[in-house]
Amino acid sequence: MHQAYSGMQLQVIPVTPFRQNCSVLWDEATRQAVVVDPGGDADVLAEFIRQNGLTVEAILLTHGHLDHVGGVAALSRLLAKTQETSPVVIGPTVEDEFLLSSIENQARHFGLEGLENAKVDRYLAEGEQVKVAGRTFDVLHVPGHTPGHVVFVDKAARFAFVGDTLFRGTVGRTDFPYGDGHLLVRSIKEKLLPLGDDVVIMPGHGGSSTLGAERMNNPFLCAG
Repeated sequence: MHQAYSGMQLQVIPVTPFRQNCSVLWDEATRQAVVVDPGGDADVLAEFIRQNGLTVEAILLTHGHLDHVGGVAALSRLLAKTQETSPVVIGPTVEDEFLLSSIENQARHFGLEGLENAKVDRYLAEGEQVKVAGRTFDVLHVPGHTPGHVVFVDKAARFAFVGDTLFRGTVGRTDFPYGDGHLLVRSIKEKLLPLGDDVVIMPGHGGSSTLGAERMNNPFLCAG
């Protein structure tokens, strides 16, 4: 999936057997880029970055599940060989540290190989801003799927990386010991929907949507 916005390009590359949406966003003029949720297939991601002449400033993580962060370590090593500086790894909140440090155990449970524990250079908190690749992202803490899940909102472009909080027609799973369905729906209603119906969302799986479409049609949001 490829999309173009004012002055920037977005390529979504499905990775891992879970077909998680890893996003590569870059500035057309400077070729400075950011990678969101590299869950695996680091060699595929690195090759795409090389072919397009991009320099990755940062790797952004929405939450700590293996299909979103399992490729962070390998991708960082590959990029360190081709860039002057290694990308900084940012997010989610510290509440997801227990997940980031147990990726290898999670992978063994699913019979997956090549995924590694992820180390974060900077954890995030509600209300912070991340400025990378010529863009400014507002950070929203949207727990429920995981305790530390964050959403990255580019208000200028009317676009958001929402991870596994909100999908087209549904919301993220909450049937984990640390999940909270009521908290997730409340957080979406209180923090995401007020951003505006025109905001395009890129979920962690599946196609994009808008907050307006989900507000009107998503059964988890329009019920009651």
